[in-house]
Amino acid sequence: MKLIDTHVHWYVNDFSDDLPQAIARAQAAGVCKFILPGVDKSTFAPMMNVAEQFPNICFPCIGLHPTDVKEDWRNELAFVEQQLATSKNFVAIGETGIDCYWSKDFLEEQKIVFEQQMRLSAQYNLPLIIHARDSFDVIFDVLDKVKSLPLHGVFHAYSGSLEMYERIMRYGNFKIGVGGVVTFKKAHLADVVAKIDLQNIVLETDAPWLSPTPHRGTRNESSYIPLIIEKIAALKNCSPEEIAAHTTENAENLFSI
Repeated sequence: MKLIDTHVHWYVNDFSDDLPQAIARAQAAGVCKFILPGVDKSTFAPMMNVAEQFPNICFPCIGLHPTDVKEDWRNELAFVEQQLATSKNFVAIGETGIDCYWSKDFLEEQKIVFEQQMRLSAQYNLPLIIHARDSFDVIFDVLDKVKSLPLHGVFHAYSGSLEMYERIMRYGNFKIGVGGVVTFKKAHLADVVAKIDLQNIVLETDAPWLSPTPHRGTRNESSYIPLIIEKIAALKNCSPEEIAAHTTENAENLFSI
């Protein structure tokens, strides 16, 4: 099977000691391409170093993560705009979005930054990687402001209901990112994924976080993608090969890789 991890943070310190080995394990498991989400200026150089070290395998994005929207958000957003204006290396804008779980101290600024990154998405015709944690109502409010834009992308680590998914689809051509959470025993996500068309699903890990069962509590990595496929195949009553074929095609088309 040819697989794609659409959300992996290979460039963080968790992989500093064994990155080549972790990528080799993923490739042995069939994962041949990796999307590296942007977070902020501090992670930009490490991310680009990984992309340069593994060309045509690791694909970088550019964006400002909502939890990194703080006092210097204007400078951070200007950096994103500058990189987009001077480079064609990026396959998506993000990770962007709204996070109401960790803090609401800069919620108004998060909204401004999210809206601007959606406008950049339309300007550069790049997909969005959207982070939505405890924030769907706010996300929809911001989407309503830009509903005339031709938006597309993925709702990373999707955690919403089927009704939320159906509403999301009214705003553009969006996929949902399904990762290790779908394997959790009490996760409602499994019921939602069972009802969503395969054409609208991409696979992800969010490594080094959100490891699937039976690896919960340990470092996540892309080699665990087959565990996610097995769970989705069981939910859909089809073969892992069918899940792999659909989700890989979805990812290739979404990120143009």
